[in-house]
Amino acid sequence: MASQLKYLSGFGSEFASEDPRCPGSLPSGQNNPQKCPYGLYAEQLSGTAFTVPRAENKRSWLYRIRPSVIHHPFIHLKSDNLSYKWDQNLLNPTQMRWLPFDVPNSSQAVDFVDGLHTLCGAGDPRTRSGVAVHIFLCNTSMKDKCFYSADGDFLIVPQQGVLDVTTEFGKMTVEPNEICVLQQGMRFSVSISGPTRGYILEVFDAHFQLPNLGPIGANGLANPRDFLSPVAWYEDRDVQGYRVVSKFQGHLFQAKQDHSPFDVVAWHGNYVPYKYNLALFMVVNAVQFDHCDPSIFTVLTCPSNKPGTAIADFVIFPPRWSVQEHTFRPPYYHRNCMSEFMGLIHGNYEAKEEGFLPGGATLHSMMTPHGPDTQCFERASSDTLCPTRVADGTQAFMFESSLSLAVTKWGEEICQKLDNDYYKCWQALKKHFNPKWQPSAL
Repeated sequence: MASQLKYLSGFGSEFASEDPRCPGSLPSGQNNPQKCPYGLYAEQLSGTAFTVPRAENKRSWLYRIRPSVIHHPFIHLKSDNLSYKWDQNLLNPTQMRWLPFDVPNSSQAVDFVDGLHTLCGAGDPRTRSGVAVHIFLCNTSMKDKCFYSADGDFLIVPQQGVLDVTTEFGKMTVEPNEICVLQQGMRFSVSISGPTRGYILEVFDAHFQLPNLGPIGANGLANPRDFLSPVAWYEDRDVQGYRVVSKFQGHLFQAKQDHSPFDVVAWHGNYVPYKYNLALFMVVNAVQFDHCDPSIFTVLTCPSNKPGTAIADFVIFPPRWSVQEHTFRPPYYHRNCMSEFMGLIHGNYEAKEEGFLPGGATLHSMMTPHGPDTQCFERASSDTLCPTRVADGTQAFMFESSLSLAVTKWGEEICQKLDNDYYKCWQALKKHFNPKWQPSAL
């Protein structure tokens, strides 16, 4: 499917798209005519309040065969895998590492929705404040079923397996080393072709945006032109008992209807799903000395009301050159007022080449110290400092938040992937202090 799909290029842009099977399906000159072309229904999807400043207003108009209001009442679906009850868990500031999460075996069919598991988070979707980190583990496609989050935006990071994502706006194919964002309220369905695993960052407060570049200038990091949104595509399909699953206030609800929700013939607006290829990130880094803060690797951010502070940042550590002189080049030891959740898509992360594996994760909580393991420190402290390629064949990422994240019962116990020996990777660090040291010793 990937080679056949077309996309619209840009981030936060005003797009207009119509399925070529129905030319002229977008109304001309207005949003809501008395009668829409082709007998379609006009429906607005709002991502912000109507009255926010124009530059921040997010909405799209959808022209569909049936309005989305045609469904039966929602019923609650019991799910032990999704949870925002942070205060019911044992709090623990210790550094945490998870071994790769298990994908369900073929004895049980598990789709994207059934395979959602909340690992950690903070806040409350009812007050539109906070974040959640989910893991998805599935082995089959969603059939006659769609999903949307009424709580926030989903930033999806596939690690194993390709996602064919059908949305109300059209279709996207998302492969490992790509991401996609399905914003609040957008209905989508995920098809796969084998064991599939990945990570999700959900934000309740607002929407992701590109970080400000400041002294970097007009270009760099993730460029707007590299973000891709789907073109209009529709299906007019009657389905008895089609299931619409809503994630509402941290719980799953299901409503049935008798047709596919992907019946949008045309649409226009700036509130859209999108994807991005991480290989297109333009890296900025130090070229003389010292190690820059990881904020230079920010792809997307969801800012808080406090200037310079994010509810969540999505940060990557892509292949790049390392050329600094007189510098310990890997990440330095530090304690941070932010929470740092890391995942690995493929390869070996430079600061921890053993134990931190693709499909696994780490969580370093606020003010909990962390940094390179013993092996990395000893090697980097004595390496010859010549220009060196870093992270070739590797893609690690970080969900960073100003909120203090708590781990769910699934993450701490049920998944059975928490590595209780993680702390040992630092225990062999030696004392090198020499009170008689002289500058000539360099």
